[in-house]
Amino acid sequence: MLAQFAKLSLQRTTLRANTASVQSIRLFSGNGNIVPPSQPIDLGNLADNPGAVTERLRLGRGPGYGKGKTAGRGHKGQKARSGNGPPRPWFEGGQTPLVKRMPKRGFVNQHAKKYQPVNLERLQHWIQEGRLDSTGITMADLLDSRCIHKIEDGVKLLADGAEEFNVPVHIEVSRASQKAIAAIEKAGGSVTCRYYNALGLRVVTRPEKWGFRSLPKFAEPVKVKDKEWYSDPKNRGYLADPAAIEAAKAEAKAL
Repeated sequence: MLAQFAKLSLQRTTLRANTASVQSIRLFSGNGNIVPPSQPIDLGNLADNPGAVTERLRLGRGPGYGKGKTAGRGHKGQKARSGNGPPRPWFEGGQTPLVKRMPKRGFVNQHAKKYQPVNLERLQHWIQEGRLDSTGITMADLLDSRCIHKIEDGVKLLADGAEEFNVPVHIEVSRASQKAIAAIEKAGGSVTCRYYNALGLRVVTRPEKWGFRSLPKFAEPVKVKDKEWYSDPKNRGYLADPAAIEAAKAEAKAL
């Protein structure tokens, strides 16, 4: 029995020596030079860096660990109950919070649309810098040139800088103010307001996402107010009669 134990110890010593010689070849310093280990490396002394591993707290496992019974929560009270996470930001200990005591007025329209505004001064600057081609500008061109940074429900053309606007531009947007329409037509351009739903906006701005598939058809407005707005020649809607639009342009020039 003693001879077998001595033989096994000799085999382990030889294995450790061979392992140390192999592992010492694989150690490198910061500059790439081979650095021999300070002590033989084997499975018995492999360990992580000090502080890299923290022992998990074992709560409620008896008094010997120090966190048994009440598991560090003490006796009773709100902080001793299960499921006691951080309170809500407006929690005031049980009394009626301020957000409930104050009256509420107004509402948020769930059907409201958010249009990205584009003013005439910014549009003229983009054209003069060569970022946009004035012969035909769409909402996709405005987005690709970073004149606008996103399209939520469309683009609305506004009239800031209408007094200095002098570029003949042909543009298609979702909405446009009357003053902006007048300024563009005075400079020799034209405005077309067209309705797009969410799918239509994706088709206009990112048609490459459909690949070889055929593009979806553009939807017509469903709400009565939208139909009336895009059928009004004063708004230069795409549903309006072209003859009525020309008559509205002539009337605007006469004024």
